[in-house]
Amino acid sequence: TNEWADACCDEARHNGLTDFGKDVVREMNRLGMFADISHVSDKTMSDVLDVSKAPVMASHSSARVFSNHRRNIPDDLLKRIGQNGGVVMVNFYTVFLDERVRTASLERDARLKAQRDALNQQFKSDPKRLAAELQKLDDANPLPVTTISVLVDHIDHIAKVAGIDHVGLGSDFDGGVTLPEGIRGVEDLPNITYELLRRGYGEQDILKILGGNFMRAFAEVERVARVEQRKISGEGSLRRLEAQSK
Repeated sequence: TNEWADACCDEARHNGLTDFGKDVVREMNRLGMFADISHVSDKTMSDVLDVSKAPVMASHSSARVFSNHRRNIPDDLLKRIGQNGGVVMVNFYTVFLDERVRTASLERDARLKAQRDALNQQFKSDPKRLAAELQKLDDANPLPVTTISVLVDHIDHIAKVAGIDHVGLGSDFDGGVTLPEGIRGVEDLPNITYELLRRGYGEQDILKILGGNFMRAFAEVERVARVEQRKISGEGSLRRLEAQSK
């Protein structure tokens, strides 16, 4: 949570976006910036969708119906993102994909807290060694395995609720996350394509999921920006932003 928007996994202080936060979204529209609603609270998502004239993006979030994590998106907001013209990019983190893994992760966190605290204290001046030791501890206490099929279940669900034009791949390979079996990195993305083909997806819909939907939404973000830039300041948002920054 910052000074103008509530985050999903922090204390809510603003009941979503502040008035200034709404002006930030308007200015993003004017500048041609994608409003990314991953990591924000449900109310912030709703406020962004209320304000934005351009499509929004959830760059690395999944469907909450399969894993009840606050980083995931509930069905009512998935539907609104589709109506907005936006795109939900599925996160590959198994904690976000599979409720079994999420609950096992919470249990592991509680069970290993004392050991992690001790490692943090022991190696607080050596971040590289600390990361290695924490990884060894996690490796010795693995989470349940999740398959590509579960990942594609999220794609299926978002396509049904938001629409086939509003789902993509967010991965989060650089987030240090545990990945589904069969996905080690970008080299394994064809395995997702295979599973989509196996489920009966056609070539055009697969191309949408693999990047076409993102490109379509981004083109609309840029189109909206051109319209907004013809105005003096995007409904006055620029003047308000400048005044509040002084």
